[in-house]
Amino acid sequence: MKAVQILMDDKLVAAVDREARRLHSDRSKLVRTALERFLAHTRRREAETRYLAGYEKKPVARGEFWEQDEWPPET
Repeated sequence: MKAVQILMDDKLVAAVDREARRLHSDRSKLVRTALERFLAHTRRREAETRYLAGYEKKPVARGEFWEQDEWPPET
């Protein structure tokens, strides 16, 4: 791992330290976990945006998927 220096105000440091103690962890692990979750959330949100944009560009056509009352599909 690489050491990285970040600046936080005193209130944030105190809150992070309290939460780390509550979780039986340490400041570094808590910050790493928070950043990993933030990045995963951001990637997921961007993927959802692309997914929705695709359906806006090419909406589902009627009959492309079975309707609930059409099961089983006619052959």
